[in-house]
Amino acid sequence: MPPQYVFPITIGFIVLATVVGAFIRRRNRDKCLKDFDDFTVTAELLDGKLVSGRLRVENTGLEFIYPELIEKDQTTRSSYIMYKAEYSKIAAMLRFHDELTDDNKIKRENELKRTYHPSFFHRTKRKTINIVKTVRDSLMEVVNMAMSHAKKVTPAGAVMAGQDKYVNQIKQGVAGSGDTSYEPMIEKYIGHKVILEMSGPDKIFYFCGVLKDYTKEFVELMDVDYVSQPEGTTRKADMIVLRKAGTVRHFAE
Repeated sequence: MPPQYVFPITIGFIVLATVVGAFIRRRNRDKCLKDFDDFTVTAELLDGKLVSGRLRVENTGLEFIYPELIEKDQTTRSSYIMYKAEYSKIAAMLRFHDELTDDNKIKRENELKRTYHPSFFHRTKRKTINIVKTVRDSLMEVVNMAMSHAKKVTPAGAVMAGQDKYVNQIKQGVAGSGDTSYEPMIEKYIGHKVILEMSGPDKIFYFCGVLKDYTKEFVELMDVDYVSQPEGTTRKADMIVLRKAGTVRHFAE
């Protein structure tokens, strides 16, 4: 390929990588966390700290917007920001039913109706999405093989090799846009009651609820009887926990 084409091609790859990356990063929010977006949510951290507020979910982290300003250390605080790298500190994310606004109660109730014992349409839709994601992963492997071959045998191979950094950015963005880590053991129980097992500091906890969804990092249950700490009262809640901390252990129907 003539040298005068190398520079504009490089610029093109940079622009493409930037645009695709920005678009995917904006849309690529964890599905479970996104379900709690704009609801009043309480995060119970492993150190016992509680953070509560209206949740704003971004792909890089979470923001809990306080219902009123908090004065502390001679400063005024209106929200608490938790970055993605800090998710390992979360014991549970809780959406207590008695804290929801009337509009959000209706929204949540409709969500539960769609989730519990899903219709044929919703089951088919989910199966189709899983198939598409599986096909996408296979296509990415084919694209990788084709590009590796093209670099070796085509005249443009040297130019393509020089754009590896930007090509990889695009591929990683596309590959990472699906946040579901398919788990056949629990996939069939989506929309049914299950029992989630969680290991605490000194005991094992069990929570029964409707399995709403799961992703690579989280699992989400609806209609859970949750014992609030430290008062020890039982409250109805929807909850999200890290998959490495909570295991779907039993089918409960």
